[in-house]
Amino acid sequence: MTDTLADSRTSPREFTGGVPVVVEEIRRRPAAERQQLLDDPGFGRYFTDSMFVARYRAGEGWYDARLTSYAPLQMDPATAALHYAQSIFEGLKAYAQPDGSVATFRPEANAARFVRGARRLAMPPVPEEAFLAAVDALVDADRDWVPTGPDQTLYLRPYQLATEPFLGVRPAHEYLFLVIASPAGAYFPRGVHPVSVYLSEDYIRAAPGGTGDVKCAGNYAASLLAQEQAIAAGCDQVVWLDAHEKRYVEEMGGMNLFFVLGTGADAELVTPELTGTLLPGITRDSLITVARERGHRVTERKFSVEEWRAGVADGTVTETFACGTAAVITPVGEVKARTGDFTVGDGTPGPLTMALRGHLLDIQHGRVPDTRGWLHRVA
Repeated sequence: MTDTLADSRTSPREFTGGVPVVVEEIRRRPAAERQQLLDDPGFGRYFTDSMFVARYRAGEGWYDARLTSYAPLQMDPATAALHYAQSIFEGLKAYAQPDGSVATFRPEANAARFVRGARRLAMPPVPEEAFLAAVDALVDADRDWVPTGPDQTLYLRPYQLATEPFLGVRPAHEYLFLVIASPAGAYFPRGVHPVSVYLSEDYIRAAPGGTGDVKCAGNYAASLLAQEQAIAAGCDQVVWLDAHEKRYVEEMGGMNLFFVLGTGADAELVTPELTGTLLPGITRDSLITVARERGHRVTERKFSVEEWRAGVADGTVTETFACGTAAVITPVGEVKARTGDFTVGDGTPGPLTMALRGHLLDIQHGRVPDTRGWLHRVA
């Protein structure tokens, strides 16, 4: 790769608490090389030229905030996060708008959830305004990396980890906060096709009092074996059940689930209620609002595997879909389990699923008016 030097496009003045942001010279790829990557970005394969970094030390607070070139991190072998997984992250996207500007979608909600996650893992929270300033600075600096193809976005990954070199089991005294970005195409390479799911009866994602409602690294590490089971069973994703009875549906992989009861204008949506073991998804919350505004009843309650199976059999449950930042909305077609497999509807994407997906994407990409103030203009 041949790098060229160019000044950053943005000059944020302050991170938080009077901590200045140093804007370094950024090593930038040639435009032709960047465009080649944007033509087929995939998901999470390539990364932009810049990253935002800030450090924290107990007794000193946040310091050394920088917008700098994307580069590897150097860590001590005793770095606390590598041993005890004191690490959290967020995921949000920047969208090219019809007028040539760039906007993020509900970043304030991500900032608030990042604070909740930090507190749950005994980490010093990044103030919400500092989180937003860091995300804005990176998007503005790398706006040429925001793709403009259908369903393409710039995926943003803010994260925080314990960096103190110490092997004692306690909250660390030093932390690193970073924001990196990756151009993204469709999360599922096959596009908008129903996925097959496998009900996990051997493992659980989260238990009451645990960390299921925050985006911490350990949650995802613990999910990988069950995901491998799903793949071995010929499925795309795993569906998690509740820890106590293993009866109620909770999430699909790292995504929230919705069940459609009935059809047409009278269709009702049911989504598992937030009990502390489920992640309060921002896409989930947005879809609840959008569906209600479109005249649908939306109910948050427990939803059992038995109700799902029986509803599919008698036609009550007509559609099922999962939602999240990365994949937006993904239809669920086939369900596999030791107690028997079943197919939702006729196995194709349902009309309400696709209508809600299209509506949300139209809002995010600026194709319809943003009546709720969800879009945050950045550049």
